[in-house]
Amino acid sequence: MKTLNLDEFIRKIPDFPKKGVLFYDITSVLAAPVAFRYCIDRMVELYQDKKIDAVAAIEARGFLFAAPFAFRLGVPLILIRKKGKLPGETRTKKYSLEYAEAEIEIHPHDVPKGGRVLLTDDLIATGGTLNAARELITACGAEIPAIFGVVGLPFLNYEKALAPTPVETLINYYAE
Repeated sequence: MKTLNLDEFIRKIPDFPKKGVLFYDITSVLAAPVAFRYCIDRMVELYQDKKIDAVAAIEARGFLFAAPFAFRLGVPLILIRKKGKLPGETRTKKYSLEYAEAEIEIHPHDVPKGGRVLLTDDLIATGGTLNAARELITACGAEIPAIFGVVGLPFLNYEKALAPTPVETLINYYAE
């Protein structure tokens, strides 16, 4: 596969969502078909031989990468949403953010019992949301063999928070 400098397609927005934060915006990746295709192709290349039974994605930008990946591999897509957004039976997990608490939900019947589920998001910062999602999925009876993100911010120590699950990203930024 031809290499692409993904950094050229990721917009950096200072002081968003609050002063002092540098926001890595992947909407510019989605607006460039060559960059978006590259991300999906790389995901497929990384995981096509890893016996993945489903892919789970974090709301909302994680959906954008997981959906075409799931389609290409022919596996189910599992949505992980903010509390109150899924109808019917749900399983909920509360977790802490830097400045607040949040809750995410999943449809437990969508999770393949005993299956291997790739957990996906667009950007991995502290790993808090992904850790909560991993706990939800494993509580529903599946295994998480790997976690994938397009962008990684390893200086925020997500690898420690998500250990021992291997984490793969397409590009890392080591400082804000």
